[in-house]
Amino acid sequence: MRRQLIAIHLKEWEYRGTPDDLGRLMAYHFEFDSANHVLRGLLVGTITDEVLKEFYRISEKYIALTNPRSTVTDMSSVTSLEVSAQTIRELANLPPVLADPSRKRCIIAPTAQAFGMARMFELQGQETRPNLHVVRTQREAWAILGVIKPKFELVQVD
Repeated sequence: MRRQLIAIHLKEWEYRGTPDDLGRLMAYHFEFDSANHVLRGLLVGTITDEVLKEFYRISEKYIALTNPRSTVTDMSSVTSLEVSAQTIRELANLPPVLADPSRKRCIIAPTAQAFGMARMFELQGQETRPNLHVVRTQREAWAILGVIKPKFELVQVD
C-alpha cells in the first residue's frame, strides 16, 4: 500500500510528508542561512512551558552545529502561548545559548501576548544578552541583523 504525500504550508515553512508522520511533528524546528550565518528557530502551534524549555535546551545543539553570527526566534506561527511568567524568568536567568554577548539575536513576536513575554525575557536577561532585540516583524529582524534576502534551509541534529 502506498502512502499518500501531503504538503502543509505555515508562513515560510513547508512540511512534506505522509499524514501518519504529521502527528509526530515538533512544535518547533530550526533553519540556517549559511550565506548570512543566521540560525532561526521557529515555534509553531501551541507553546507550553515544557515546549519552550525543551526549545531552549535543544537550541544549544543547533548553535554548536552551525556556529551562527546571529539568531532569530520566530513566534509568527504560534497559535497559543501557554507559558508562565515563572518559566520566562527561569529561562532568562540561564546562561545564554549563544554565549558571545556581542552576537545579535532577535525574537519575532507579532502578537501582544508573545511580545509581552519576549520583552519580559529581554529585560530579565539584559545583562547577559545585551544584543537581544524583540520585534514584531521579520522585516524588522532582518534590518537589525543586516540581512537583505535570507535563504533558510532546514537543519536537523541527530
